Amino acid sequence: MHSVEVEILGQTYSIKTDQDAAYIKRLALYVDEKLKEIYNAAPNVNHVRASIMVALGIADELFKLRREQENVDRMIEEKTNMLSNLLE
Repeated sequence: MHSVEVEILGQTYSIKTDQDAAYIKRLALYVDEKLKEIYNAAPNVNHVRASIMVALGIADELFKLRREQENVDRMIEEKTNMLSNLLE
């Protein structure tokens, strides 16, 4: 395990991780960009509210991508079954 220094909204955080440093820095940059989007839209929002809004936005992205992946998996399974039936 190692530490990776990241900066989010001008604050430096030390993240202990087994992941690649570049990957962790990309994650932090993504969070930083999302927070800046919130602050640009609502400059007076407090940090907790902004963080929750970003967390909900990222969770929404994750859930939508999972749903898309499930649909792709289902479609692949259907096509595989169709091809398998043709070969029988």
